[in-house]
Amino acid sequence: MSSSEDIDSTNSNTGLHVNRKSITNKSIINYKKSNNRKRVSIVEPSGLTSGQLLPSLTTGSSVAGIEEIQELSHSSIDSQSLVLIAANNSSDESGIESTESDSLLRTKTTKRLNKKNKKSRRKTSILCCICVLTANCLSAMVRLLFGKKQLKPRTVYVRGSDRFNEKTKQSFPANIVRNQKYNIITFLPIVLFNQFKFFLNLYFLLMACSQFITSLKVGYLYTYWAPLGFVLGVTLLREAVDDILRFKRDKAVNSQLYQKLTRDGPLAVHSSRIKVGDLIVVSKDQRVPADMVFLRTSEKNGACFVRTDQLDGETDWKLRLAVAATQGLDSGDQLFSLDAYVDAEEPRRDIHSFTGKFTIDSGNKEISLNIENTLWANTVIASGTAIGIVIYTGPETRSMMNNNEPRSKVGLLDYEVNSITKVLFAAVVILAFAMICLKGFNGPYFRYWFRFVLLFSYIIPISLRVNLEMGRVVYSYMIQRDMEIPGTLVRTTTIPEDLGRIAYLLTDKTGTLTRNEMVFKKIHLGKISYSPEYFDELAALLRVYYTPQPPQSNNYQTHKRDSSTASTASFTVERRQYQPRHMRVDSYEVDRDSVYRVQQAVLVIALCHNVTPSYENGSNPYSDSTELSKPPIDPDSVAIPLMPRGITYQASSPDEVALVQWTEKLGLALVYRDLTTMKLRNPIGNLMSFEILQIFPFSSETKRMGIIVRDMTNNEIMFLLKGADSVMSSIIVYSDWLQEQCDNMARSGLRTLVVAKKSLTDEQYVEFETRYNQAKCSMSDRNAKIGAVLANLEKDMETEAHLELNNFHRKSDCPLVIRGEDLELCMKFYSTEFMELACQCPAVVCCRCSPTQKAEVVKLIQNRTGKRTCAVGDGGNDVSMIQTADVGVGIVGKEGQQASLAADFSILQFSHIYRLILLHGRYSYKRSATLSQFIIHRGLIISTLQAIFSSVFYFASVALYQGFLMIGYATLYTMFPVFSIVLDKDVSPRLVMRYPELYKLMKGRSLSYKTFFIWVLISIYQGGVIMYGAMLLFNDEFIHVVAITFTAVILTELLMLALTVRTWHWMMIVAELISLSTYLLTLIVAPQYFDEKFIQTRAFLWKVTLLTVVSCLPLYILKFVHRKIAPPSHSKLT
Repeated sequence: MSSSEDIDSTNSNTGLHVNRKSITNKSIINYKKSNNRKRVSIVEPSGLTSGQLLPSLTTGSSVAGIEEIQELSHSSIDSQSLVLIAANNSSDESGIESTESDSLLRTKTTKRLNKKNKKSRRKTSILCCICVLTANCLSAMVRLLFGKKQLKPRTVYVRGSDRFNEKTKQSFPANIVRNQKYNIITFLPIVLFNQFKFFLNLYFLLMACSQFITSLKVGYLYTYWAPLGFVLGVTLLREAVDDILRFKRDKAVNSQLYQKLTRDGPLAVHSSRIKVGDLIVVSKDQRVPADMVFLRTSEKNGACFVRTDQLDGETDWKLRLAVAATQGLDSGDQLFSLDAYVDAEEPRRDIHSFTGKFTIDSGNKEISLNIENTLWANTVIASGTAIGIVIYTGPETRSMMNNNEPRSKVGLLDYEVNSITKVLFAAVVILAFAMICLKGFNGPYFRYWFRFVLLFSYIIPISLRVNLEMGRVVYSYMIQRDMEIPGTLVRTTTIPEDLGRIAYLLTDKTGTLTRNEMVFKKIHLGKISYSPEYFDELAALLRVYYTPQPPQSNNYQTHKRDSSTASTASFTVERRQYQPRHMRVDSYEVDRDSVYRVQQAVLVIALCHNVTPSYENGSNPYSDSTELSKPPIDPDSVAIPLMPRGITYQASSPDEVALVQWTEKLGLALVYRDLTTMKLRNPIGNLMSFEILQIFPFSSETKRMGIIVRDMTNNEIMFLLKGADSVMSSIIVYSDWLQEQCDNMARSGLRTLVVAKKSLTDEQYVEFETRYNQAKCSMSDRNAKIGAVLANLEKDMETEAHLELNNFHRKSDCPLVIRGEDLELCMKFYSTEFMELACQCPAVVCCRCSPTQKAEVVKLIQNRTGKRTCAVGDGGNDVSMIQTADVGVGIVGKEGQQASLAADFSILQFSHIYRLILLHGRYSYKRSATLSQFIIHRGLIISTLQAIFSSVFYFASVALYQGFLMIGYATLYTMFPVFSIVLDKDVSPRLVMRYPELYKLMKGRSLSYKTFFIWVLISIYQGGVIMYGAMLLFNDEFIHVVAITFTAVILTELLMLALTVRTWHWMMIVAELISLSTYLLTLIVAPQYFDEKFIQTRAFLWKVTLLTVVSCLPLYILKFVHRKIAPPSHSKLT
């Protein structure tokens, strides 16, 4: 834009203010009017169109004003200038007059433009419209194909009901489980892209294609296309087999049959055919196919248990409640005539919460729905039969949203080899350019340069990819055949070397490490503690408490009848007040207060939980009876009547099961439970019934669980509470021994729990119940209230989290323990500080993490450190973490095989990971590193011979060896000995397992730029010795040089293998003999490549022997001296 003077003039009559800066024919002039003052500014078009500028001018304008703007703008569109006028509707346009200042807009160019043919302007307008429409269409297609669908809340009607067809207009995804990486269309493009994104394969593809050009051809086509085709063929076959196996697994899941309720009766449908709004019947031990709202169950109490191990990793059963309004129907067919629907929140990842509403229009009734009314996909019905309405399908289910897309994992060694390949390519280009410089830029020098690039292309050996892929197959076979880790499977054969490069190991805790097996170890009652060896004494005290006492000498009679089964503290108070201070247990006396403490503690533990007993035959013998037949009791015996066989306890936590099992061993056993009633069996065989009034489930926020029960015998209302000591200490009455004893137990490695009890009067409970129900009834606004509470909590926790991070920095050599909620805050606001702290800790424990959080932790470590990570898990909730990590290990255990199927390596026990990583990981990396360097050396030495030959013979771009010899050099003559390196062992397995420090000492040093350049120097030295020595020793014919140098190179490679190998295997010796015999046979049967008479002379033998000894002997001496001066660390162990 040419510069010009700035003009600022104001018309006194109209208040028109004109500011012109650098006006040319290619400027855009914008009029803006403010109050009585109009401002005209000139700006550069910068490729803008009227459609882009108009929206910014229509704010506050009416429709008429907008049309006027568009009309004015279109009236002056052409290729030279664009004039836009924006007028405020409140102004009077008649006040604008043409003055001297306004004449700035009426240049000669503008006059000429106004006289132009309208046809050209019309064509331009049509062209602009077509461009805009095309852009909009393309953007819409991009959003349709690649745009992320916005998830919204939904209203779900029963499919097949009267209101379904009228109300349902939304489309939902199909209920298909898909773990495949490819389909028929994308398989070939994606696999080829993943192969040719590596520079090595792309380079050889270009070299192979160049051989179709006659002027660039330096050999036979098969010398380039055969190795490349073999590599691609092996890769395509492997990926196809892996994806076909995934397809079969997905097909088995999608083909599972389920019973669908319809107006015409039950109908069998495949899982993939299930849609939102369907009523699905799920039987016992059957997988839930989609996310559903639980409507009905065959259980009379309206509840059923589900196994969620494949969703959240917890093996204990969860209690789910059917919607009360639908559970009360006579049959499932009545659901179609019920004028009802479900309002559900948008699909989310959170598996621990749900917000919804079940509305019945006919009765004008709304029922709030929460997590207890849901059946998530991939959970399993553990009791009864459930009927649910589908609300989320396919990728919108909780389980699928917590799974990451499967990805093709590439080992770190491949990236390192790829970078070294780029260095070798640079060397090829520079070497070819040097040859041209020495030859001179005469003739078609660029063609000569490209031919030199082709001749030196053996510096970058494509056989490296072939050997690495074959080596990984061997490593996988060795891992699976290892008898020390039976049952181990390798599902991803591309990354066994990464097992030897792991810097961070992340493992699931619950189930993977602890096996979910909890045992009650110790209880402290304030004055005395009891360990397992004294639990019999506790049982005796409890039995004495519940045994009717004989009348005392003071003729005191309590208000309790002898036949009463009451077990509450009301009678105990009277006993403590009027009866003797001590009680006789067997042959010794016990403080009556101690007996009372024992009874109260055991009673609270036996009642405060969410455990439900179940029986093998499905019928509970205690459901209708009120009292058991009393066995004969020996007053002097402390034997405990055991529970009938076939009973199991189900709960959401193994801790609670352990507590109930402990009270059963003491004689106070849980025998029956439903939604409103709980029955205990005391040590003398009597039943004690309790009404469940309220339950306050455990949560990670409150860290405690509470229950309010009413003793059915004396109507006493008890509030029972248990939780973590850190929370309970501020709730219960101050105790001088509580914190000290909790700390002592924690130091012993025990998980601590504090229990407490409070008696409530009827008035107190009624008042509490009123306020509690009011809070529960405000479910219509529950999301906002919960969000406000969480916001306040997080605000406080953010400051607390930052302070805790800063305080922890001052500590050293301490493990870090963090909760899922705190982890989310740290990763959101203090990710850098958290990673610095976590990396310096010897161990980090993240408690109660969601599947997404586990994957985010892995990703954060990868991004911040750039080092390899390994994730270990045994449940469906670990799949995201396993797939995100560089190496995923799945354990086949109690939680199923979902983690195992998604993992790269599958094991049966967590202890197997020790041998898998330390031994097989170390061996795989060391072997592949040595194999890579040896193959690079093999290509470098032959290229050194070619470079010396070309420089001596007038820089001719002619191949030294014919195509058959080059193919044989990389395959028959050296392939077997070189590949036998995969059997090498630098240290015996016994020492590797005994000294894990050997794993840490590797540090990725086996393949580095240092070792690479050492092998480059070795190759240059050996190639120079062989080529220059042969030129000095040959007589008259050039063919003698070919025979001598090629034979010396073959022998040098075989001897270098012997120099490199650290532990000989019998197959290595066989490979050496096969390769040597094959070459000798070639000398006999292929006389066209060698002089048959010359190779039978002594001159040939001594010349080849001399060259081979000179090329290898100095390296043997250097290696021997280096080992004496600086021996490797593992040699000290032997």
